[in-house]
Amino acid sequence: MGGETVVQVCPASVPSPPLRPVIPESSRRQFLTGRVTARPLPPGRPLPREEATVRLETEAMACSWAVILNPGPADQVMAAANALEEVRRVERLLTVFRDESEVSRLNREAASTPAAVTPELFALLLECRELYEQTEGAFDPASQALIELWRTCRRSDRIPTQEEIDAALNCSGFAHVRLSDAVEFPADSSPHMAFDARGVGLNFGAIGKGYAIDRAAAVLGARGLGDFLVHGGRSSLYASGGHAGQAGWPIGLKNPLFTEASYLTLLLSDQALGTSGSNIQYFRYGGRRYGHILDPRTGWPAESLLSVSVVAPTATQADALSTAFYVLGLEKTQQYCDTHRSVGAILTPPPERGKRLSPLVCNLPQEQVFPVSDDIEVLFAEPTEPAPAPEPAEPARPTDSSPPRL
Repeated sequence: MGGETVVQVCPASVPSPPLRPVIPESSRRQFLTGRVTARPLPPGRPLPREEATVRLETEAMACSWAVILNPGPADQVMAAANALEEVRRVERLLTVFRDESEVSRLNREAASTPAAVTPELFALLLECRELYEQTEGAFDPASQALIELWRTCRRSDRIPTQEEIDAALNCSGFAHVRLSDAVEFPADSSPHMAFDARGVGLNFGAIGKGYAIDRAAAVLGARGLGDFLVHGGRSSLYASGGHAGQAGWPIGLKNPLFTEASYLTLLLSDQALGTSGSNIQYFRYGGRRYGHILDPRTGWPAESLLSVSVVAPTATQADALSTAFYVLGLEKTQQYCDTHRSVGAILTPPPERGKRLSPLVCNLPQEQVFPVSDDIEVLFAEPTEPAPAPEPAEPARPTDSSPPRL
């Protein structure tokens, strides 16, 4: 997941400028066919306001973390401290930078023999498999070989050769991961995992922060807190309840071209946000810019969008899907959102020369979206109707060549 410092609890409060519903040429075809409609937001809406908060911060997963609370009783600070300790526990579980972590152990052992997995990590792996399948491999936490290749090449100030990428692709991909329920190993009550090729490795960089946020939010909820915000690295967060008497927490999205300024504010309640982009983490080689978000299907950096923000019920989903959508691009992401209405997205493609930024909003109501600049043109995707279910087919008549039924 990319793009640190891309979200923030918003400062109050200048009136939002009116939005002009101009369709950029890159979206003209979708607009004419009904895929995108430019619905102007009501002019002059004030931005959600920020008032006093209580903030507890720490460092984990190589970035800053915070639990943000409305002012209240002193014991909520202890709950926040416990939530941040839960983040550090998840880091110890998922990191690939400590030999003693469970993920590091699995990366060492699972190619040789089925390795026992704790129920917690096994449940996360099952969710990863589902997201991998739903996104057609655009989210793939079994891409450690590719990540290591690009990290090594960057340190050497070069890019990998196609031969090196092909070799890494041969030992990358969640299709190489075999998950077995505990019942398959009666001598051991733990579930197990195995790799079917040597060199395969797990890396939860695209989902780990989101999962840790969800675990921290669970700690706060168990302590009876209903209004809070947890963020990790400012690119992933979960907002519970509301702030300052409002129907949610105001969250600013940084402009992917000018990251010192925001360009949108979202009002989120009981929702998670994940943002991915290569506007901060990138390197240049041979006069070309290479982002850090890899397409795990090709082994090369994805580059069709400037940034992606995903609003989802859980931070685990939002974190993983923001990376997947950045890889999938505009059309495939719209198709995903059409069939997963609980997932919202803000997709920002590069502007055409002389044009303004035109973020495309999927599955989010206008009431949650507040432009903070008249330098953008917000478009709202019109969801398509789901295809009717096909008529049940006539059962096939068995023939001599038909395979036996199992």
